[in-house]
Amino acid sequence: MAMAGGFSLNEQSASAMGTANAGAAANPQNASTVIFNPAGMTQLSGTNLSFGAAVLDIDAEADSASATNQVGEPVRGSNGGDIADPAYLPNAFLTHEMSDNVAVGIGLHAPYGLAADYDDDFKGRYFADETELTGIALTPSIAVDSGNGLSLGFGVNVMYLDGKLSKFTDTSGATLQDSSNGFNTPAAATRAASATPTYSNVEGDSIEYTLRIGAMYELSDKTQFGLTVESGTEASLDGDITISDFPTQAGPVTLKEDAEVPLDIPPSVTFGARHQLNDDVTLLFGATWARWSDFEELDIYSGEGGTGEVSSALRAQGQVGNPITHITEKWQDTWQYNLGASWQADPQWKLRAGYAWDESPVDSYTTARIPSQDRHWLTLGAQFAPANTDWTVDAAVGTLIFDGDAKVDEQNYTHATPQQSPAADQSRYQGSYDLSAWSASVELSRSF
Repeated sequence: MAMAGGFSLNEQSASAMGTANAGAAANPQNASTVIFNPAGMTQLSGTNLSFGAAVLDIDAEADSASATNQVGEPVRGSNGGDIADPAYLPNAFLTHEMSDNVAVGIGLHAPYGLAADYDDDFKGRYFADETELTGIALTPSIAVDSGNGLSLGFGVNVMYLDGKLSKFTDTSGATLQDSSNGFNTPAAATRAASATPTYSNVEGDSIEYTLRIGAMYELSDKTQFGLTVESGTEASLDGDITISDFPTQAGPVTLKEDAEVPLDIPPSVTFGARHQLNDDVTLLFGATWARWSDFEELDIYSGEGGTGEVSSALRAQGQVGNPITHITEKWQDTWQYNLGASWQADPQWKLRAGYAWDESPVDSYTTARIPSQDRHWLTLGAQFAPANTDWTVDAAVGTLIFDGDAKVDEQNYTHATPQQSPAADQSRYQGSYDLSAWSASVELSRSF
């Protein structure tokens, strides 16, 4: 779970993570420059290989939680437990110098990810249970050196996105038509004999594309600047929605319908600077802007034009049919600022340190699915280059310090009502989250 920079992941390379990604757009250390700035490939000689993995472990738990259902009654249960399990992020990169001024490369990495899973008796279970997003990208790239200090690079992210959204469905305010008496009766009465709660699960996947353009300029042999621009895309995860134990007069039934979930991947711009202070010390700076304001809502739409089993059943109970569900997000654009430095302690050892301030895109609508807060990222790293080999080993560790607790105050909203106004029912979830995290990464690199 990213918890700050939307659902972007910072842990892409141990060598860059050691300086909190500071100056990564202007500091091609190894083949991982494919994703930080493809223009940097022109500064790598021969063939270069880098591969590794990172682990990200976030402790996210509500220290207080309360909720009411559709008719205003309190929802009993727990605070949900620790909702984030450790995530493991592999990466691999390869570059090759085609000629004196042309280089090509390819990368395999995880640019996006999100995961949260509450205990089944969570008080806010009518708003969130499981939330998952996995993004894996293959990035073929090419770069050209102009010969006058300027290099340009171009890459394509071919991304596989897979997502899941689940929650328990609140039927306390629903009504069912009594065919014998011709009037509506509460759904709760129909379901009194069933001990299994209604559960909604949405799963989908998609293949999407974004473009990456990079430029790198050597001001002198000590100072270098880099700029990387990545396009966004309006993704759509296609799959299905399943509602189990849905209440009817004939008893609980399972409903299924094709569904799609629009998901905006934001465009971003990253600037980097590198300055070699002396033979041993290098200073790094970076800044990234991301247009998260494109992510305004998290909706589930019918893939059958609102005529499937789920849409029809909800419409019969007086609920909006398409979108099937709506969550207001209204994120804001964000900035991330990075500072770092490296010290060549001796011919075999290089030490690194970095700091980043990561702004949360969550503004007015903090949800149980993505409790978020601004964070500070502190990292330490080291590189070992054994004598008489072409291999290097990079390792880095980091800790995330969040700016206070994340406050969630979520209500049911519909597409038809103004975004600032809740729907007519009295559903509400309020919680305060204590967030902390650490990360670690290792990377092996070799030049041929």
